[in-house]
Amino acid sequence: SVMPPLGEAWMSSSSLQALEELVDVASAVPAVVARRAGLSTSELHALRHLMASPMGPADLARALGVTTAASSGIVDRLEARGHVERQPHPNDGRRTEVVISSSGQAEVLALLAPMFAGLAALDAKLSDEERDVVTNYLRGAIAAMHSLG
Repeated sequence: SVMPPLGEAWMSSSSLQALEELVDVASAVPAVVARRAGLSTSELHALRHLMASPMGPADLARALGVTTAASSGIVDRLEARGHVERQPHPNDGRRTEVVISSSGQAEVLALLAPMFAGLAALDAKLSDEERDVVTNYLRGAIAAMHSLG
């Protein structure tokens, strides 16, 4: 768990207990989703990054925190499954970019859709005032976690 055991006062709050549980569950989600899809967590993270936009191999390696050789292997495996394609960069034909395919997008969406639907339904139940309180609390929690780095 991310949260240190700081004695009774630390866990006396139901909101802190729920936040700790959320952090634990969220950290486990990528491994669960990847296993279900028969992907490595790195392959899943690569697809997630590529959903946002195509990336060059070096940028993808940086985003994944792996070497360019490891990133190349990840792209090779995803390409073999038809989830990504290497294409010439539109503005510089000497460079390559990795582009997610429609099957790769469909894979990610199918895996994550139930979770996103549940979260959207939960959010829809909030009043504007409740949403402001929840947003402020979560932004504060994010800031507290960023203070570590």
